[in-house]
Amino acid sequence: MRKLISAFFLAAGLLFTANIANAQQKLAHLNSAVIIEAMPEVKTARGTLETIQKAKQGEIEKMITEYQSKLKAAQDKEKTMSEANKEVVGKELQTMGAELQDLEKRITDARTKAQQELEAKNAELFNPIQVKADNAIKAVSKEKGFAYVFDTANQALIYWDGGEDITNAVKTKLGISTTTAAPKK
Repeated sequence: MRKLISAFFLAAGLLFTANIANAQQKLAHLNSAVIIEAMPEVKTARGTLETIQKAKQGEIEKMITEYQSKLKAAQDKEKTMSEANKEVVGKELQTMGAELQDLEKRITDARTKAQQELEAKNAELFNPIQVKADNAIKAVSKEKGFAYVFDTANQALIYWDGGEDITNAVKTKLGISTTTAAPKK
């Protein structure tokens, strides 16, 4: 019986110690989307991507215009076909059809290539921004002694009661103004 009581008190003591240790861990939350959106590098990166996208779209639109004019020329040529010139016009239409198919393939390839280039450029521009924000978050977390920091931007945490919002501290660490309004919970 004594062993049972001793075991009970030992278990209760361990449980009490674990609860005290858990109570001492500091928790915080932040919104990484607000932080990243406020970084000046984001505006520059978006401007660069927009410029590239407009240039690629302009190239594709030129090819589409060329395709449309060649298609119209082929349709007009087809209207001129008669029994007398059937063979000559038929060969011309066949050549025009091959050109149209080639141009159609080039347009599709250009769209695919443009999308791939934009995705690569997006990663090239935004990955360093993400790394910079992550490093600032880690630095602020260590400075303030937080054991856990939850990011509410990716809904990793749906509810929290208390904790300290360190979004502004991270923005300050990055040299960003903290006067902008934070999103509602």
